[in-house]
Order: sequence, then structure tokens, then C-alpha cells
Amino acid sequence: MAIEELALSFENQPLPVKASAYLTEANRRIDRLFASGRNKRMPRFIPSDAIAIYNALDFITREDFPLGRVYCEWGSGYGIGSCFAALLGYEAYGVEIEPELAKASVELADDFDINIQIINDDYMPEGFECGKGIGGAELVRPEQQTFGYGNFDEVARYEGMDHGLDEVDLFFIYPWPGEQEFVQEFFHAVAVDGAILLAYYGENDLSAYRKTAASFD
Repeated sequence: MAIEELALSFENQPLPVKASAYLTEANRRIDRLFASGRNKRMPRFIPSDAIAIYNALDFITREDFPLGRVYCEWGSGYGIGSCFAALLGYEAYGVEIEPELAKASVELADDFDINIQIINDDYMPEGFECGKGIGGAELVRPEQQTFGYGNFDEVARYEGMDHGLDEVDLFFIYPWPGEQEFVQEFFHAVAVDGAILLAYYGENDLSAYRKTAASFD
């Protein structure tokens, strides 16, 4: 199989002191954003269950699932997942298309002296697109944009990020409904064999996957 689902076995525990203080302030600022109505300009920003995400990241790290300690969050929003990863020892990157969220997440991380890097960009690297297929979102790869001719062998990367996506050990995403399979295919297309994807699908619904060498059908 192209990606192997991994068993997540953990119970939510209270956050460590610094992570808890950070999350309290993050929630305060997010509440202020929604109260102002500015969130309507970014309708795809929907906060996830941060405590569950911290505990999932902690479990994945303690079980030593990732090959290394480079983390990338697709659609990082306020940067909560990225900051949690940094606190757990990762070199953490977030990719966020909304400038206001990207700026706010950096400011919040700086206020707590948490070292993350936020890339203000679409998480689909140059050459990749999200198309519309019969069953929902469909991945368009760079080689498909040349009408099927030639081989695309460049490493997918974001401008300003020190690593190509083939050097990321752990990815995290909260996909839009209907994009779950698309996200798994995209992960398989850009990640190195053995990389891990953590996906948050909704309350009490987290899944983790490992990329294998098999083709994605």
C-alpha cells in the first residue's frame, strides 16, 4: 500500500506549563479575531482541537515514528501545531496563505520565545494544483501539466524554507472536508519514504500515516 496507517494510542493529558500558557494566549487572540469579524475574510480558518494535537504529536515523537525532527504544517493558521512541534524538539515550519494569520502566528511565537518559521504561501508548491475530479478534489502533478510528456524529478520546496519537502519527517494538516484522499495523495507525491503525516479530521478524529515505496493508486 502507498501509505500505511499507524495506530494512535494516547489519552489527552494536561499540557506542560509553557505549552499551556502559549495556548491560553493563542485562544485569547483567536477569540478576538472572531469577535472582530475579520475571520470572515479567511473562511477556511477553523481552529482544531489543540490539546488533542499536542498529545498526538507527543505520542508520535515518544514512539519515534518520524525518521528525524523536521516538521511542516500545511495551512498553519495561528501556528499552534508548529509551536507545539517546536516545543517537542522539532525544527518547525508552517505554511499559511493568509498574510494576517502568518503575521499573527509569528508575533505570538516570538512573544513566547518559540522558534518557528512561517512561510506565507500556498502549501501546494509550484507545479502542483488542486483540481476538481469526479469524486472530489484531485491532485494535478507537475508532469501532468506538460500533457504527460517528460519526467518531473525536481524536489518540491517552498521559497524561504531551508529544506525540500523530501527532507521533512513529520507533516500535519487539518484538511477541508472532501480533501482527505487528495491530501494523502499529495503527501505521497512530495514526501520521502518513511515520512509521517498527521491529519486532524475533526473532534476525536486524528489519523497518522507513513509513506511507503508503493505507488499511489
